[in-house]
Amino acid sequence: MDTTDVNDSTKLAGAVIVKPVSNAVRILRHLSLVGTPERSVDIARQLEINPSTCFNILRTLVHEDVVDFSALSKRYSVGLGLARLVEQQVSQGHRIQMAKPQLQNLAARLGVTITLWRRISPNRIVIVSSAASPAAVRIDMAEGQRLPLLMGASGRLFATQVDLDDPQVQSGFEGIRWTRPLTLADYREEVKLAAQRGWAMDDGHFSMGILAVAAPIYSPSGSIDFTVSAVMFRGQRDEEGLAELGKALIEFCAEVACVLY
Repeated sequence: MDTTDVNDSTKLAGAVIVKPVSNAVRILRHLSLVGTPERSVDIARQLEINPSTCFNILRTLVHEDVVDFSALSKRYSVGLGLARLVEQQVSQGHRIQMAKPQLQNLAARLGVTITLWRRISPNRIVIVSSAASPAAVRIDMAEGQRLPLLMGASGRLFATQVDLDDPQVQSGFEGIRWTRPLTLADYREEVKLAAQRGWAMDDGHFSMGILAVAAPIYSPSGSIDFTVSAVMFRGQRDEEGLAELGKALIEFCAEVACVLY
């Protein structure tokens, strides 16, 4: 018997690894690599998974439409559902690349660094595209940079769609390391203001000397999955200039939404 299947999860390098999920991914990877239908018992033997565990995982994957089962040959193969998932990811990555020139044009026109943020989990966001200002002295934001969901100007926009009274959300907020300390009460007010005017601002709380203005990109269902942020040095624009920048970002987000969705 495969003793690793006895426990539902194990710890690896400080992270909790859920064994059934790990085995499901291994099975999908195996079926993708071999390219031919295989029996459950053969998959279990090659991957050293308990046979009954392997059978139950395969049956679940069939139910989720990511694995196909032939009742005639009693063999399993990669399902159309998995191909659809991959296609969706590839398509979205392609759409993000298509939006890149628009970000570059906006960065040049406004003289700021423009970043496209995407929500990737209930509590994390990531820069999926970035266009630096063409100015000699500029701010570079690396693609792939991840932040807590509530952090920065974009975080205040995502916060408009979460319950700030939720203890878990509040715990996440308390765990954020702000460069300039920010209370939850003050943060609430800034989130309310962002919801009212349609754009948000982080004035040096994310990074000392840096100011960011962000606007949301709404999905067809009305959720905020992406934001566009303009990053600059503090003092680069006055209050009126920041308001104009916020409005420009709102207009830009409406345009780029047609590319991303």
